[in-house]
Amino acid sequence: MAEADLIDTGISTLFLHLNNNLLTYRRVFVIFLLSEARSNRAISDRGVMTGISVDIRGFTKEYGNMTVVDGVSLNVAAGSFVTLLGPSGSGKSTLLMGVAGFTRPTRGNIFFGDRDVTVLPPRQRNIGMVFQNYALFPHMTVAQNIAFPLIQRGVSKAEIAPEVSKMMRLVGLRGMDDRPVTKLSGGQQQRVALARALVFRPPILLMDEPLGALDKKMREHLQSEIKEIQQVTGTTALFVTHDQDEAMSMSDRIVVLNHGRIEQQGTSAEIYDTPASAFVADFVGEANMLQGSIAESSPQGCLVEIGHNLLVCGKSVPGAVLEKGDTVDLIVRPNRISLGPEREPVPGFIPGEMLSSAYLGESILIRVRLPNDKIITAKLKPEAGQPDTQRVSVTWDYNSSTVFPRRNGASSRGE
Repeated sequence: MAEADLIDTGISTLFLHLNNNLLTYRRVFVIFLLSEARSNRAISDRGVMTGISVDIRGFTKEYGNMTVVDGVSLNVAAGSFVTLLGPSGSGKSTLLMGVAGFTRPTRGNIFFGDRDVTVLPPRQRNIGMVFQNYALFPHMTVAQNIAFPLIQRGVSKAEIAPEVSKMMRLVGLRGMDDRPVTKLSGGQQQRVALARALVFRPPILLMDEPLGALDKKMREHLQSEIKEIQQVTGTTALFVTHDQDEAMSMSDRIVVLNHGRIEQQGTSAEIYDTPASAFVADFVGEANMLQGSIAESSPQGCLVEIGHNLLVCGKSVPGAVLEKGDTVDLIVRPNRISLGPEREPVPGFIPGEMLSSAYLGESILIRVRLPNDKIITAKLKPEAGQPDTQRVSVTWDYNSSTVFPRRNGASSRGE
């Protein structure tokens, strides 16, 4: 089979059967680079990179009777940084592979700007892509890896050297031109992969969990670097991760996926402070979930009975109509909880027993058992101190918690 035919008909199958086989992985990536290069021989604009929009319309991907992505519609504005966030099996990587052209949707369309690219193979989409496992060429130096897409595009040697040098400065690899990539740290290798994906100035950059193999400190460092580089280059970025902190620190907009559907999309603040579902509230950030039933409901808020005649306050999720007796989930963040001296239970104040406390530097983490045997966590500021007694009173402002109708009488956390 010819190489172009392999790209058109076989690359999706190869990607589905990688199974962490790095040789196969590199083979697919080499084919991807070659095909992209041969369809984009010239780089006409040597100036600032310009991003274009990505418009996903009703994307559905089915494998037999299994629906992996179910009718997803999403617009990624030109020059923005959008993250697909979700647990394993949520469909985020399948959606990204669809945008890249490695997976063709069963139904739906994908537009780059006003161009329908749904049936185009990867080599005709002119995208940059960064993978979790880097997929660098181990026999090449740093500069040679970065230069590879330009060489394949027929760019002259006189143009390649300054382009590579400029990109190496941008990603913090100045002076490492001749270093073998096998001698680099994980963070440095990821910088090489990022530079190689950007050196030919693609209007769209796709990243599939690119920081997943790095340690926590290196991930946090590269998060800010990648965001800064994306802003400098102006490319449109679509980023996939299951790490909530990563998504919140890097994104202009977050799209939370669950079971192949969009649960919510919005800014980091919108996702965290006003979650649209119990799944989003529980998945993004830390959360305490209390199950109960509506005792009183009004436009201003709800009283929820959580057992033992204990009443707690919360605001209902926008759009929900809650009536007395409805089964609900109430979500409250640990950092929104206050602890005080024990007092008689009244609506909004419930007794609890402190089980443990841990000093975390920026906060004190306290575990509290409620009378219904539910254990919750509270995060207090160190300067506020913690109660002197084991018996405490637990409270929060009703605006700090959200009440969700339960789905089919069960939690909506996807368990």
